[in-house]
Amino acid sequence: MDLTRSTQLRNHLRGLLIYAAGDTAAALLVHQFSWGRLLGMALVGGLLYSWEVPAYFQWLDQRVPSSPTSSLAARWMRAALSLAYFNPLWIARHYVFLQLFSGHPEQITWELLPLATRSFVLNIPVSLFVNYYIQNRVSADWRFVVSAAFSGVMAVYYALSAVWL
Repeated sequence: MDLTRSTQLRNHLRGLLIYAAGDTAAALLVHQFSWGRLLGMALVGGLLYSWEVPAYFQWLDQRVPSSPTSSLAARWMRAALSLAYFNPLWIARHYVFLQLFSGHPEQITWELLPLATRSFVLNIPVSLFVNYYIQNRVSADWRFVVSAAFSGVMAVYYALSAVWL
């Protein structure tokens, strides 16, 4: 098996497990667990997020290379571009997946966009620093895994914010 395919397979499996675990923890906290949601978010994490997030990180590496000698401005640019990727539209799409897999398609409305925007804005200080760390301190081979783990933690935040905000 060629190394590229092996890495992709590992990312798919890791995405499936990490995103499913994060969302399951979130769903349990807000008493919204369902097997459909667990399976759906596992598939989204294992098929979609595990493909698109590493692809974006590769694009980012090409545009703003990471190295120990990178300027402070370049390092913060990497963090800001990573933060920009996980923007309110990305969060709103995540909420759409949650509603679909929870069996509540009627709750997919334009109201998800302001909710996603509030979640994003309130999270900027923490997310910016975590993305700085991920983009500048974590090796390229592990960025997706660490980012997915952070997303798992954020899934708890997003689930709680959907209830609280």
